[in-house]
Order: sequence, then structure tokens, then C-alpha cells
Amino acid sequence: MGDYVVVLEAPIIVRDVETSEDAINVAVSKVAKALNKEKLDFVRVEIGYSQCPVCGAHFESAFVIGSVGLVGMYLTIKVYNAQTVEHAERIAKAVIGKALKKVPLKVYEIHELTEEDEGDGVELEE
Repeated sequence: MGDYVVVLEAPIIVRDVETSEDAINVAVSKVAKALNKEKLDFVRVEIGYSQCPVCGAHFESAFVIGSVGLVGMYLTIKVYNAQTVEHAERIAKAVIGKALKKVPLKVYEIHELTEEDEGDGVELEE
């Protein structure tokens, strides 16, 4: 049994926004509301970053076209007592997916829990 930190990527679509800052604010609010509704306030929500293919600079993953925004977000959750890395991935996707229905979740990163990562998370009952 192992303890893991799982970071999932999620694309969030928002409507009626004018700027990328508006899109980010609406997306964060939308995700936080959905997570809080399911009592998942321990999931950390962060804006994703993309890299410019030309210059290599990093920028926030928020794009607005015709008042519809697409915001890339990272959702971080701690999973305790998982049997394998794949098991931790499935648990994270199931827990977060319950709150964010119809949002495709992709694993961005998984690593074993260290002392700095201690805190809230999901513990699997044996």
C-alpha cells in the first residue's frame, strides 16, 4: 500500500467571457463550487500553464474566442493506501470525476507522498 499525490489536468469551458482573466476567474469559481458541493474542499485547484512553441515562454492556459473560454486547470489530490500507481490514478479520477461530470480528466503527474505533502486527502478503507 502506498500514498500518492495525483495531479490531474482538466479542460474547463466557460461562456460569456471577454478576456482570459475573466475566463480564469469563472473557471476557478465553477470548479471550486462543484468540488465544494461534493465536500472535496481538500482538492487543490491551480491554473495550468502552456508553452509557446515559438519562443518557449510559459503562459497561463486560458484562451478566449468569441466569448467562449477554455481554461486548463490542474487538480491535485492526495490518495492514501492505494495498491499501485494505477490504483491511485483510478481513485483520483473517480473522486474528482464525481464532482466534475463530463469533464475529461488526464493524469499530469503522480508521485509518492513525502513528508512535505502531508495533510488532507482520500484514504481508501480496507
